[in-house]
Amino acid sequence: MAMAVPYDRLKPDSAPASMRKPRGNRLVANMRKHWMLYVMILPGILYYLVFKYLPLAGSAIAFQDYQIFKGMQGSAWVGLDNFRYIFSYQDFYLVLRNTATIALYQLVFGFPAPIILALLFNEVRLMLAKRVVQSLFYLPHFLSWVVVGGIVFELLSSQGVVNMVRGWLGQETILFMQEQRYFRSIVVISAIWKDVGWGTIIYLAAIAGINPNLYEAAVMDGANRWKQTIHITLPTMFPTILVLFLLNIGNFLELGFDQIYNLLTPMTYSVGDIIETYVYRAGVLQGQYSVTTAIGLFQSVIGFALLWIFNRMARKTEQGLW
Repeated sequence: MAMAVPYDRLKPDSAPASMRKPRGNRLVANMRKHWMLYVMILPGILYYLVFKYLPLAGSAIAFQDYQIFKGMQGSAWVGLDNFRYIFSYQDFYLVLRNTATIALYQLVFGFPAPIILALLFNEVRLMLAKRVVQSLFYLPHFLSWVVVGGIVFELLSSQGVVNMVRGWLGQETILFMQEQRYFRSIVVISAIWKDVGWGTIIYLAAIAGINPNLYEAAVMDGANRWKQTIHITLPTMFPTILVLFLLNIGNFLELGFDQIYNLLTPMTYSVGDIIETYVYRAGVLQGQYSVTTAIGLFQSVIGFALLWIFNRMARKTEQGLW
């Protein structure tokens, strides 16, 4: 004979309606009980409110002929005129094509790089060597793009290391930073060099969470290290890889201003000018605030659309952000 469970031990949703506490009271009680945790996350919440959500009100500038001295309330509303202007502007399509091309290169070559590096780190058995190599790969992440840009220019200049080696081999000097055909490759390679080590941290954490019994069972079945990686490590890492891929695809058209601006030269504008550098010139230097806000809003809409599409595709594998 089943014993009756007291109401105070029932789950909140399983208790009778008359015995349930209102959600507001439960939230207050939970906050009082775990107030230290709420205090810890308070700076993060304030950061997103101040720097992420409150600035969304400024998106209204995209639909105005914004005048800085009149403010948002005094500026005239022009509807979609700013969007019509950017889509009729010939240089915008050049900037959009450059942004999409470099973003695609970084997604194809840059996204798998930390995964491959994490798998390689996982195969290193000498812990001292592993830690030293990991530290060397992490270090470039803490350098600003100003420093990294200076290093790239020094390496690829006419008197740089690369051209010195080419001279020893009897080859001609190449001005890499002024050649359009090399610019996108330089951007992708420098981005990988700077951030690949830092990107491996999450993947190494995912690998560390794999049950060792799976590897022991695979060894008993005769699986070598390669088969263990293919059939155990990668499938277990797949949820982490998918989430990070979705986060990256949401920022597909946001390459970052610092890197491109520090590597761009007048000779490479036709292949390297992206949305961020164009917004800087048109918005900050020329004062076209409404037009550049419209471009930024368009950029965000495209990112959200890509994120929604790929998230719907990911839900077929029972994974996704929501």
